Amino acid sequence: MRTATQTSPLHPALAGIVLSGAVAWVAMRLGDIAWLQNHGFSALTVAIVLGIILGNTVYARMGAYCGEGVRFSKQTLLRAGIILYGFRLTFQDIAHVGISGVVIDAAMLLSTFGLAWLVGTRVLKLDRDAALLIGAGSSICGAAAVMATEPVLRARSEEVTVAVSTVVIFGSLAIFLYPLLYTLQAEPVWGLRLPDFGVYIGSTVHEVAQVLAAARAIDQHTADVAVITKMVRVMMLAPFLLMLSMRVAPRSSGQQHQPHQPHQQRKLSIPWFAFAFIGVVIFNSFFPLPAQVNQVLLQIDTLMLAMAMAALGLSTHLSALRSAGIKPMILGAVLFAWLVIGGALVNGALGRLLA
Repeated sequence: MRTATQTSPLHPALAGIVLSGAVAWVAMRLGDIAWLQNHGFSALTVAIVLGIILGNTVYARMGAYCGEGVRFSKQTLLRAGIILYGFRLTFQDIAHVGISGVVIDAAMLLSTFGLAWLVGTRVLKLDRDAALLIGAGSSICGAAAVMATEPVLRARSEEVTVAVSTVVIFGSLAIFLYPLLYTLQAEPVWGLRLPDFGVYIGSTVHEVAQVLAAARAIDQHTADVAVITKMVRVMMLAPFLLMLSMRVAPRSSGQQHQPHQPHQQRKLSIPWFAFAFIGVVIFNSFFPLPAQVNQVLLQIDTLMLAMAMAALGLSTHLSALRSAGIKPMILGAVLFAWLVIGGALVNGALGRLLA
């Protein structure tokens, strides 16, 4: 005799998708609150927080029924959301920041990610995937980069959540720190000129929302430059994923190296959604859609990414986060220090050199 779930195989998927969507919808509404926006808490950040709260309380009783749909939201909807993210970008954005902005973005991405790998795996002895996820979130575009990197590494949910947590904590700190640094940046130790500060924020702060919040606290011009610089940095996500997939041997969650199966460790995981992301950016650059259509697509994109973040939170257990220990946060702090201090030096040096 078949069970209820066997007679209705679609119901578990629908239940999980509806649950993820409901959490995402609430997060998007909360994300519209001015106080949260001013403090850099985007809908994605709120979604994972709500997901974690539910995931460690009431979701435990419905996980078996909703798990299939939650996994769909966390994986398939994530990829779709990353693809639609391309409608936020155009190649014309590059022209607004110039060659110096592009070079500074690339320098900060490569140096931050390299530092994450070196300190995370060699000094702190973190799991490779955990270190690389934290590095991706710190060096590119926060939670979205962490989520986009997860399919390439095939990392565990707990590692993804820990990486997102570092982005939330240190990115939120940046919102209050950078306006203070602005008042000090004329000092010789920083070596920055006033027009460069927007590039400095955009090339070093984690999340787009956090960039906007930090830059708006200074002035509108700084905010405009910072956001454009940040979006150019976001555009580097696709080539980053392609290079990462070629350089890092992916492994599934819990997979251990087997000497008699060396080919499994060399298997290449191609992030096809990254190609689609580039295609959307190209299309948006040369064949822009009407503003109303583009706005609808961006709302759909935010919903998909928020659903993915909610699903991640639902499938994350705080006991696993506690077991991760203090090392991930130490790595996040090291990277944050590099973004602030090293980023100032890089911006000052390359800004003068390429001006």
